Amino acid sequence: MLKIIEMLLEDKILEKEKIVGLIRTGKAKKVTISLLIENDMLDKVTLERFLADKVRAGKIRVSDICDFTDIDKQAVLKNIAAEMKLEFIDLDDIEIDASLVNKVPFSQLVKYSALPIKETDLNVVAVLNDPFDIEAHDALQRLFPLKPLNIAIASPKLIIANIQRLETQDSVKNIVADIRRDLKQDNSDSSDGESSSIVKLIDIILKSAIYAKASDIHVEALEKSCIVRERVDGLLRQSFTFDKDMFAPLSSRMKLLANLDIAEKRKPQDGRFSATVAGKPFDFRASTLPTMFGESIVLRILDKTKVMIRLDESGMSKHSLDRFSEAIKVPYGIVLVTGPTGSGKTTTLYGAINAIRDVHDKIITVEDPVEYQMSGIQQVQVNAKAGLGFSDALRSILRQDPDKIMIGEIRDSETLRIAVQAALTGHLVLSTLHTNDSISAISRILDMGIETYLVSGALVCIQAQRLVRKICPNCKAEVYLPDNIIDEIKVYLDKYSAKPVFYKGVGCKECSFSGYQGREMISEVLTVSEEISRMIASNATKEQLTIQATSEGFITMFEDGIIKAIDGKTTIDEIYRVARL
Repeated sequence: MLKIIEMLLEDKILEKEKIVGLIRTGKAKKVTISLLIENDMLDKVTLERFLADKVRAGKIRVSDICDFTDIDKQAVLKNIAAEMKLEFIDLDDIEIDASLVNKVPFSQLVKYSALPIKETDLNVVAVLNDPFDIEAHDALQRLFPLKPLNIAIASPKLIIANIQRLETQDSVKNIVADIRRDLKQDNSDSSDGESSSIVKLIDIILKSAIYAKASDIHVEALEKSCIVRERVDGLLRQSFTFDKDMFAPLSSRMKLLANLDIAEKRKPQDGRFSATVAGKPFDFRASTLPTMFGESIVLRILDKTKVMIRLDESGMSKHSLDRFSEAIKVPYGIVLVTGPTGSGKTTTLYGAINAIRDVHDKIITVEDPVEYQMSGIQQVQVNAKAGLGFSDALRSILRQDPDKIMIGEIRDSETLRIAVQAALTGHLVLSTLHTNDSISAISRILDMGIETYLVSGALVCIQAQRLVRKICPNCKAEVYLPDNIIDEIKVYLDKYSAKPVFYKGVGCKECSFSGYQGREMISEVLTVSEEISRMIASNATKEQLTIQATSEGFITMFEDGIIKAIDGKTTIDEIYRVARL
């Protein structure tokens, strides 16, 4: 960073006197590019053009650009590519040819941080961490003697991330060879999945996902290859790439594990299996879907130990936790948790059940499917084919003399009406609903045909939530926000901090260069007070309800996220990504 600032001074893009004046103001502990941009001493367009010129001149490396947190790195790389008349490749947007990569010894890929991308009739295209490394260029050219090698520009971070993934894949190269040998011996294009080698490969795929703390595993057949991706902290990342011939044995074995029909490839199928991975028991929900080039297989990972999660360990802020904990202690009424798919609603419900379960109470849940098995609780699995839907199960549950009921999801007006009646007749009902925020849930319930006087009498509390990625502690760095963002959130900054400091993950090996590690909840909890209950009964608008709730101490989900960003737990970018409506 200091080297870049010195170069900017040499080229008279920066003025030394202004920097000295900035230091004397005491605005920051050290002068950074971010600070210079924030104080209008340097603009991003000039900086991007300057960096492109210096890379072209060999003064700095392309990989040095990754150290900057407040510039459009892709714009700089595209600028460099245009200046050098090279192709720019976004590695996130292309399919890497696995058979082409396998032609290069893995040791060479690591040594030169190189990655062959595609092969045409005329040339081979490759990307290098340092695209101006002549030695690396010559070494790769010797591996492809019949075609000229064209070097392209790509993000060094993405190159390294792909090579790290290939490092994992290199360890299974012998297993893949064994699978191919078994397939040849069977003299068949597909496998029944019973080969010991394919069992080992699937075990490695499962372990890789578990160690990465993934929530899902996606096995997908593409035109030229078969890829395995993991959803970590809410976002997908590629973990393995195999040749296309590996998909058939992989899919067959996974279908056998989930007790699915391995011959059926034209219809979607759903199944489930259990396995012990790294000494811990896991359940896997399997789903298959026919696609253009084969099938897409998704395994949802259900960690049985997570069922014992405590609400105070969920990442909920103290303000939200106090309100929600108070709400679930009431003897009767409806407590709703809302949010999109994958926002942790079910986990929150299980945490609530753990917090309130008692040997003196009969607790029954109705779920589709039952994700986690809990002791001391009666859990009902919905089975639409057998005529056991949510509403059917609820009617029977009410005849079982329950004290508390958990409904996995309210999907229709019939289920909602039964839940409201249960709440009004002395039962505590916990459930989920798909709405963007807590106050919108009231409108949704009314739109589903429930009378206002019933809603006002049954509702106790509505929590809306999202999951945001936490900043990686290993590469956490201070960052300065643009003025337009500061202006947008100024009302919150004035309320919670006189001199807020924001952070961002630069990216490191520990977080797979994403800058994030783990997730945490942001939420808003609407407690239905007597006044809000009266307003619901009188059909008040959302705006009126919001004003009243705010006067009673209601904090929106966006505001809760800003507080977490001020505390250095997540980034403003992440809050805008998941919570800005």
